[in-house]
Amino acid sequence: MRYYLTLNAGSSSLKFALYEANNLHNRPFYGQVEAIGLTPRLVVHKGEDLKVLPVEAANSLQALQAIFNHLSNHIPKDDIVAVGHRIVHGGTDFDKPILLDAKTLDRLEALSPLAPLHQPHNLAAVKAAIAQFPNAKQIGCFDTAFHRGHPWVNDTFALPRRFYEAGVRRYGFHGLSYEYLTSAFAEKVPELKSGRLIVAHLGSGASLCAIKNGQSVGSTMGFSALDGLPMGTRCGQIDPGVLLYLMEHDAMTAAEISNLLYKESGLKGLSGISADMRALEQSDDIHAREAIDYYVFRVQREIGAMAAILQGVDAILFSGGVGENSPYIRGRIMENLGFLGFSLDPDKNTAGDFDVTGKTGAGRVFTLSTNEEIVIARAVSSLVG
Repeated sequence: MRYYLTLNAGSSSLKFALYEANNLHNRPFYGQVEAIGLTPRLVVHKGEDLKVLPVEAANSLQALQAIFNHLSNHIPKDDIVAVGHRIVHGGTDFDKPILLDAKTLDRLEALSPLAPLHQPHNLAAVKAAIAQFPNAKQIGCFDTAFHRGHPWVNDTFALPRRFYEAGVRRYGFHGLSYEYLTSAFAEKVPELKSGRLIVAHLGSGASLCAIKNGQSVGSTMGFSALDGLPMGTRCGQIDPGVLLYLMEHDAMTAAEISNLLYKESGLKGLSGISADMRALEQSDDIHAREAIDYYVFRVQREIGAMAAILQGVDAILFSGGVGENSPYIRGRIMENLGFLGFSLDPDKNTAGDFDVTGKTGAGRVFTLSTNEEIVIARAVSSLVG
């Protein structure tokens, strides 16, 4: 039997899935290592069976080893003929899945400063998979690739041209998620396949994407995965003058500012309680309420911006850990969007239905689970066969 393995390595979790090479509908195992470095556990789905196993995983490499060890108990190592990897940043050069080699990895290492929370973990997973499966093909799939067709005005900053030419531009992220959601949405709602769609990928990382005729034409994320919406621990949009002030007035170093913006801000920084929206929803603390208020306000504001890019909106689609699983946040976001022609059905929203459109307005509202792993598996299949 031939299998493809997909790996989606993050800073605190590592997702995996095993697919039959000749039938991608058959996924014998999938799951993740959660809470890496804290109370790590390996969550494994096998058909209808679920196992949760404590593991030693102080870092992502140990988490990978826990996954490899589990798989080796069930299938021969050589049966895994290819490994597909989510790689957050592909820069300007990598606009489609590719076979990875040492030269390519060096080029991708150079992009790590643009995605410091993700790229090093992504590439560490590639190197670990090469060591574990030396005979398998390694395929990279890039989160930035989905956005490479943006109009120039959506990609550039108002800086001297030489910076754009050197790669200082808006890239957009969450592309594998958007690729899946766009195609799945088109299958479920074919009458809107060529329409104007805003997808809200709301999770620990969060962004919006404006999609027209199945193509990304705008994103809230920019040069790095910091821009746009507030996130679990990331700040989202910020006046660059604030950063100059912190450097000059508080004498903060680049490393200190990076830690502040990536790890201490967002919901965690605003609330002083947690980066987890679930904890904030359950809290009575005024700072938790204010953090949610700011989050909702920014999503609403950016929906307006995406609507301007699209010159109107036919549908809004929610996904991600928060977008898919929090009726409260969906309700809060949609309650002030009547001017765009949207309303939410409270009963369908609470139930988490696919179509949660209200009875008034022409715009439609949906929720849908994303599936980055199947996008990676399909890319592997197209390159390896």
